[in-house]
Amino acid sequence: MLQLVGIRIQNFKCLADLTLGQVELGGKDEPLPSLCCFIGPNGCGKSSLLDAFAFISDSLKEGVEAACDKPQRGGFARLRTQGSKDPIRFEMYYTESGNSSPIITYAFVIDEKNGIPIVSMELLAQISRRNIVILDLTEGAGRLSESGKKKEEDIRLENKDRLGITSLGQISKYEHIVSLRKYIESWYLSYFVPDAARRLPPAGAQRHLDRTGENLGNVVQYLERSHTERFSRILERIRRRIPGIRQIKPEKSLDGRLLLQFNEKGYTDPFYQQSMSDGTLKMFAYLLLLEDPEPPAFIGIEEPENGLYHKLLEELAREFRQYAENSKGKSQILLTTHSPYFVDALRPEQVWLMEKDENGHTQAKRTSDMPAIKELEAEGVPLGSLWYSNHFEERFER
Repeated sequence: MLQLVGIRIQNFKCLADLTLGQVELGGKDEPLPSLCCFIGPNGCGKSSLLDAFAFISDSLKEGVEAACDKPQRGGFARLRTQGSKDPIRFEMYYTESGNSSPIITYAFVIDEKNGIPIVSMELLAQISRRNIVILDLTEGAGRLSESGKKKEEDIRLENKDRLGITSLGQISKYEHIVSLRKYIESWYLSYFVPDAARRLPPAGAQRHLDRTGENLGNVVQYLERSHTERFSRILERIRRRIPGIRQIKPEKSLDGRLLLQFNEKGYTDPFYQQSMSDGTLKMFAYLLLLEDPEPPAFIGIEEPENGLYHKLLEELAREFRQYAENSKGKSQILLTTHSPYFVDALRPEQVWLMEKDENGHTQAKRTSDMPAIKELEAEGVPLGSLWYSNHFEERFER
């Protein structure tokens, strides 16, 4: 199982040059933990950070031009950091079986050629005293050598819009590339929309929650049928988090669509998802996600607190934290939040403050690296309270 230990993003929106975690052998920075939470004011770059991960995923699945042209991005020119003429660059640093194994880096660069976005460079290499290059492409042409094998292959891709790992990752003998492709394909980046979760999908069990939550009932159907114990745990958690709910079960309508039936204390007739609050649906969707029998390797969620009662936020943060820490490297979570209540349940090494510098470029600093923050938190001062009282901002500037 791959685990991300560091990432560097250059010239992507306001992320002119942002480095997180461990990006070099023997460097002073610690690897990214199993849960990373990013805080800061509106417009500081939190959404851009999550979109950078979504962009990498979209580039793998659809190609870089399609990824650039998504409605929320608006093309290569709008994605590139304002005022920059340099290409967009992503560098991922990861291990294949825990932090004790060698670090592998995967980097790709996107530039324009004749007004069309292309992959101008792509590199996959194992970092050690003697770096081992696995894949090295310039505009789709170059060499490939699986680690431990002396023989190199010449590679020439037909489409410069596509990442090399997309096509080469389909060939089983390229083990490192296959594992990287599968890892990125498994990422879950949530864009949960309560109104989408209220729609009535066609009946039929589905294993995994989609990005918007539109197939919420289908996943419930699958868990209730194939993983009864897991589904019981979800219901118990819902009962603890949202008082009054006794039972949730899928029901097939006469026209073949799927309804989610919620039974509440004090009411004889059930409610259906169309009548449930945004917060109830959201909490339910998150707990479904955390009970996935085949969990995604990476989960990204923007502002999970939206629509939730403030007393639920610390509990929700604790659910995410326990899930990430208990996954033993199988899954990482990246969150953004505006809520001090949510941050109260986290540790300083899990929280980064994001700010923009005088040039409008995003900078990030882990709160555990700020003077006295760990000591204050160890003395019992909640981390969210330190943030609310401006302790982070003062130490960010020093």
